[in-house]
Order: sequence, then C-alpha cells, then structure tokens
Amino acid sequence: MGAYREQVVPRLVDRMCGAAGFDRWRARAVEGLSGRVVEVGFGSGLNVPHYPDAVEVVLAVEPAAVARRRAGPRISASPVRVEHVGLDGQDIPLDDASCDAALVTFTLCTVPDPALALSEVRRVLRPGGTVHFLEHGLSPEAGVARWQHRLEPVQRRIADGCHLTRVPTALVEGAGFVMRHNEQRYVRGPKPWCWLTLGVAVNPGA
Repeated sequence: MGAYREQVVPRLVDRMCGAAGFDRWRARAVEGLSGRVVEVGFGSGLNVPHYPDAVEVVLAVEPAAVARRRAGPRISASPVRVEHVGLDGQDIPLDDASCDAALVTFTLCTVPDPALALSEVRRVLRPGGTVHFLEHGLSPEAGVARWQHRLEPVQRRIADGCHLTRVPTALVEGAGFVMRHNEQRYVRGPKPWCWLTLGVAVNPGA
C-alpha cells in the first residue's frame, strides 16, 4: 500500500478532483480569502489558479510528495506566493492566531481525525478568521446514504482512507466554528460521490 498511496493516489486525486466541472466550485470556495491563508490538504495545487489577489501568502500543508511536485507548475504560474510548511493537517507547524483564513477542499473526507485537524485550523486562525471549505459527504437521501455506507469500506481501501459518510457541516461546527453560510447540492456524476457542501465558518475566538 505504501507505493500505491505515495505514487498512485495523488495522481488519481489530481485527475478526478481536477475535472473541469469542479473549477467553478473551487473559485467560489476561495471567494473572500485574503492575507495569510493556511491550506490544509493542498494536494497538487488545484485551487492555486483561483486564489484572489488579496491573498498575500498561502501556507500549504500536504503529505504527498508526488502531489507537491505536481503543484509546481501551478505555483510558478500564480502571482500568489505559496510556501509548503507542513505534512500533517492534524499537527500544523504554525503559531497560534497566525493566519487570517483557512482553506480546506476535499480533505475532511480523508484526514484520519477531522476533529483534530479542524481544532488545529482553529488554533492557527486569528479570532474572526474564516475557514472556507468544499467537501463531499453523506447525502440527505436515505437511499443514497445506504449505498454510501455499503460502498465506504471499498472507497477507503482504494482512495487512501476517503470516507463517503462524513458530514462536513457537523465537523466544522463541532470544532467550535460558527457557520456563516453553506450550500449543499449534487453535482454531475454518481450520487454517492457527488453530494457537495460549500461553506464559510468563523473562528469566534476564545
């Protein structure tokens, strides 16, 4: 599984999550970002072309070396500075309250402990800072949800731990963030994989 995880999965994610249909969702996910932004689950830099001009620097957290290499051309073509600062979203090597915003896309499904990762995001965000997220998750349709539960063991094996049944809004609010707004809908494709949540939540501080 080591070679598969290190070499194959990052390429699959780059291809599948880099589909043209996701571009407008990524563009919306980054709306309003500014200043110092920590991006957890940076991957191959699929969000880079969409960063607003107001972003000063993106502090990228990404464990996969292949993904970081594949991000190189996107970073080189962007006016926004990107610095790789860490490998584990559950242990972000940044100071408390040192970031203005956070970006998390298609990451909460896979990180082993999403509650811990989001607590780290909240720690490094200043009070009033925002977390912008775009995730797939558990469908509200009972029939689709049943299929998601059935498929999840296979999904986790072939997609390096990716879950189909996590609920992004519950995870974000459970970490102490206050939801500003969110939107949920199906995108084109098989329903068990295509229920998306796009949202922004605020770190209320202590």
